[in-house]
Amino acid sequence: MPFIRLDKFISERTEYTRSQIKASASDGKITVDGKIIKKSDFKIDSETADVTICGETVRNQPYRYILMNKPDGYVSSTEDNDGISVLKLVPPEMKTKGLFPAGRLDKDSLGALLITNDGELAHKILSPKNHIPKIYIVKLAKPFQSKYIDLFWKGIVLGDGEVCLPARVKSMKNCDNMAFVELFEGKFHQVKRMFSAVENHVEKLMRISVGGVILPEKLGFGECMELLHKDVENLFSHPDFDRFCDNFFSEFSANPLNK
Repeated sequence: MPFIRLDKFISERTEYTRSQIKASASDGKITVDGKIIKKSDFKIDSETADVTICGETVRNQPYRYILMNKPDGYVSSTEDNDGISVLKLVPPEMKTKGLFPAGRLDKDSLGALLITNDGELAHKILSPKNHIPKIYIVKLAKPFQSKYIDLFWKGIVLGDGEVCLPARVKSMKNCDNMAFVELFEGKFHQVKRMFSAVENHVEKLMRISVGGVILPEKLGFGECMELLHKDVENLFSHPDFDRFCDNFFSEFSANPLNK
C-alpha cells in the first residue's frame, strides 16, 4: 500500500505548509479516519485514509482539475504581472499548491479555461500533435464571408508570415457577424490574428469547449467547477464540429456573448 507521511499527504493536496501542518497536528486539529493524530510524520495510506485538517476534508487525489468561466479583465497567468491572475477567482475550497492555467485566454477574452496542477495532462492538452480541439464563438466587426471556410481550412497565413494549422470556421445561424471557430493549436492572439488576415476584426471572443468538455451555461463568469474523472477523460475526445454548431442553442439558451 502507498504509505506516506501525513504532512507530505496534506501539503501536496492543500495550501498548508509543513510548519502549519505540524502546528495543526500539535493542536489536535488533524484527524485520520476519525482519530486525532498529533504527529505530522504519522504514516497513512494515501489511497484510503480519510484525512481532515481544521475541519476540512483533504482529498486523496493529489491532482485537481478546475473548469473556470473566465471573465474579462483577468490574465491567464499565475502572477499579477499584467493584471489580476485568474487564480484569484479560484474558491478557497478548490485551491491547492501548484495550480496554473493550462493554456491561455487573452485578458479581454472569455470562457472555458482549465486550471490544474497536473503538468503532464496540461502538456498533452496543449501539444498541437495531440489535436485537442478548442471551439470559440466570436463577434465580428463585419459580416462573416463564406470564403473564410476554405481559407481557414487551408491554413491562414498571419500578418508576420506564420502559418496556422488547418482550422474550421462556420457562421452562426441568424447572426451574420457571429461565427464559430475550431482550433487545434494556441498561438498568441491566434483567433484575432486569423480574422485580421482576412480583413475582419474580432470584437469579442469566448471559448466554449476544450476537447469534449463544454462550458456549462449555468457556470457564470468568474465561477469555477471541479471536473470529475470522466470529465477529465472527455478533454481528449473530439466533438463533431458541424453538429456542435448546429446544436449550440441546445447547450446555451441564448448567445453567451450577449450577456
